[in-house]
Amino acid sequence: MPAPRAQEAVTVSVFAKRFSATRRGARLARRLATHRLDLWGLPYGSPASDTVTLVVAELASNAVLHGHVPGRDFELRLTYYRAAGLVRVEVSDTHPGRPEIPEPAGQPSADTDGGRGLLLAEAVADCWGVAGRRGPGKTVWAECAVGVAGGQRPVQP
Repeated sequence: MPAPRAQEAVTVSVFAKRFSATRRGARLARRLATHRLDLWGLPYGSPASDTVTLVVAELASNAVLHGHVPGRDFELRLTYYRAAGLVRVEVSDTHPGRPEIPEPAGQPSADTDGGRGLLLAEAVADCWGVAGRRGPGKTVWAECAVGVAGGQRPVQP
């Protein structure tokens, strides 16, 4: 009988859920993302958690405000690559329009309520983009490095 092989540690964790394309759905997506990050060892209030939560909030808000199609949900997918110290955020909706960062001359004025979501995501994420998806719509994604000072990785739960 062969000897049992040692199991490798889990190095990738995934959370995926669909939410109603409403403000309440966007808020729930942000709250559940923060909770999931905490379970993965990225504690509430840490710089890594705050950064990823901000990206989730902005992308989910955009899916609700600009990607809303009546009767259709949006999906949030978080992928945590522990070995690389990276969290990938993906928000998919069914609207065909593609988001764009406003040109410097077209940036919102200081007294405008909206128009800063992708500017914020671009500022805090290491990279972001838009991809097609199976079926109608698109996926807006962003990647955030979550390593801590000194090059150490977050503690695994």
